[in-house]
Parts: sequence; structure tokens; C-alpha cells
Amino acid sequence: MALHKLIAENRRAKFDYFLEDSFEAGMVLTGTEVKALREGRANIAESYAATEGREIVLINAYIPEYGPANRFNHEPRRPRKLLLHRRQIDRFLGAIGREGQTLIPTKLYFDEKGRVKLELCLAKGKKLHDKRATEADRDWKREQGRIMRDRG
Repeated sequence: MALHKLIAENRRAKFDYFLEDSFEAGMVLTGTEVKALREGRANIAESYAATEGREIVLINAYIPEYGPANRFNHEPRRPRKLLLHRRQIDRFLGAIGREGQTLIPTKLYFDEKGRVKLELCLAKGKKLHDKRATEADRDWKREQGRIMRDRG
């Protein structure tokens, strides 16, 4: 999957969750939201996807208001419907209900055709000791890089 233009990335997701399967989803947006995204200002760090009936909705994603739109602007943190195939939605509903997983957005980007896409991952939350292990492993990799650089 070649990313055309990255708008926002949830870098903390790898630290807080065990990421499993990833999927690409479209979003239902208004014109002012797309224009604000073209300026490259968005934040998906605190957002998540939830179910509303038999639909999946992106909650708490921040797309700032578009300045020139004036009174026709959108609400920055409104819930946004995600466009997925019915089979994918049913799979997500099953995973969320049975296995206690959550849907976490990892990337927001424009594809080759200029459409806004969201990369979603099925994720399981990490406990505190898992986070410590991840941090220790990352520190060790950094230290290994320093040792190898100093030697050669």
C-alpha cells in the first residue's frame, strides 16, 4: 500500500496496544473537513472507532475548522461514519464483542486518487508490565545501535 500523503499518524498506538490486523476505511466528510485536511492539520491520537448499531463510527478525531469557511464550518470533534464492507463490519463487531478488542486508527492519509483514507487496526490493550517490556526492548535496540556504531 503506497501512501500518497500522510495527514496524521497515531504513533502512541504501538506503545499502548498490541496491534493485530489492519484495514483501510473511507470516511464520510464534509467539504470544509477535506479542505482542513488538505492543510495537513488533524489529530487522531486520542481517537477510536466504535459501533453505532450496525455501523462503525470514528469518535474524538480532531479536524480543525477551516478558516475561510466562516459560518458554514464543521464541528471539529464530531463523530464520522467509516465506509467499510459489510463483511468487515461484521468481523469487527464480532471481535469487539467476543474478544474484547478495540478499533484504533493508526494513520490518516490521502490515497492516490485524492480520497481521505483511515488505516484501522484491531488492537488489544497492553497492561503496565507489557508497556515496560516494550520500553525496555526499545532502549536495548537503541543501545545496540550505539554499540555497533562505535565499533565500526
